[in-house]
Amino acid sequence: MLRILCAAAESKSFKEAAQSLGVSPQTVTRAIRALETQVGEVLFHRSTRQCQITREGERWADLARRGLEGVDAFFIGAQEASSAQVEGVVRLTAPEPIGQGPLLGSLARLQTRHPGLRFELHLEDEDTDVVDERIDVGLRHGFIRDSRFVARRVAEVPFFIVAAPSLLDRIGAPQTLADIQAGPVLGTIDARTGKPWPWFLKQPAQWVPRHLAFASNSTQAECAAAVQGLGFAQLPGFVAAPHLMQGTLRALLPDLAPAPWPLSVYRPQRGPVSPRVRTVYDALIRDFSNPKHFPVEAPALTRAAPLAPE
Repeated sequence: MLRILCAAAESKSFKEAAQSLGVSPQTVTRAIRALETQVGEVLFHRSTRQCQITREGERWADLARRGLEGVDAFFIGAQEASSAQVEGVVRLTAPEPIGQGPLLGSLARLQTRHPGLRFELHLEDEDTDVVDERIDVGLRHGFIRDSRFVARRVAEVPFFIVAAPSLLDRIGAPQTLADIQAGPVLGTIDARTGKPWPWFLKQPAQWVPRHLAFASNSTQAECAAAVQGLGFAQLPGFVAAPHLMQGTLRALLPDLAPAPWPLSVYRPQRGPVSPRVRTVYDALIRDFSNPKHFPVEAPALTRAAPLAPE
């Protein structure tokens, strides 16, 4: 309505104003009539051939121009910000092993390309409260059931039952789940329940060790304990794969392995996305889809059952 008022004030007739705006003369007439009703003043003197703006019309047209300049400046500023250099704080969440490993490599590459980016990282193996933590981008191992999230699966992560060569030399290679239970077993504590996380298997679907030789609230610590030969562990591929490739851990009983779990990069909210968040989100999708940056599998040789002790 304000744009129509300004166009009519600069035109000889409502028809000419309508042509300049690409609307019908009736649209201009209705808009001016509605404005006159709202302000309680006659803004134009009309005749069959022309319209003449009144003094009150000129005053309101001047106010409208200034108001429209402010609105236009707002949208121009938003467009310029969208095309400007990517910068600002991006808040992320990820499981501890990913956040302390491959994610840091991705963020370092991002900051090299976009020096204005800054990062805040919240590490948690359980689901993060994305509202309280004001999360912009997250990585999650497992299934995302929140329909509000915009998520992209980037990898299928297998689980490995593993042990250090030193442990296998000492007690022998297990042939069954019962053999695992008979030996020292490691576990990670679920912070929500205070109990050990179960092992996820093909059959049975879950198994909870009765006694743990070592327990921690950190998957990284459980992995380190396994490397030191403290016991058998079940680890996700992004934790186990580097050690399997180096030979510091060996994969056991592959027939018990469950179906891989998805790893997803997600944004908690739909709707407009700032350039900084979009840049980070797209970069993490590329990196975590690339086995070079995010290995989750191990060479076939390391997945076979370990050699029997002498």
